[in-house]
Amino acid sequence: MPANIDQMLKVCREVIAPLVRADQGELYLVAVEPDQITLHLAGMCAGCPGANLTAKGVIEPAVHAVAPSARVVVTSGIRIPEGASLVT
Repeated sequence: MPANIDQMLKVCREVIAPLVRADQGELYLVAVEPDQITLHLAGMCAGCPGANLTAKGVIEPAVHAVAPSARVVVTSGIRIPEGASLVT
């Protein structure tokens, strides 16, 4: 796996997912490529007005710290995208 992918997955596991879980949310990995990561917020984050703030203020900066040029796509809702896996 390219270094960018490893680093993005590590920051998801070690930084983002614990913060999301602290708010009773769930973080799902939908897709990851060297230049893009797609994540989905569920649990208490589904439908939460703060989900956009979490994406822009927490998730994007954390990913960009390890992969500055990566595109970060964050969706939210009760329906989990097909093929997504829970980040633990």
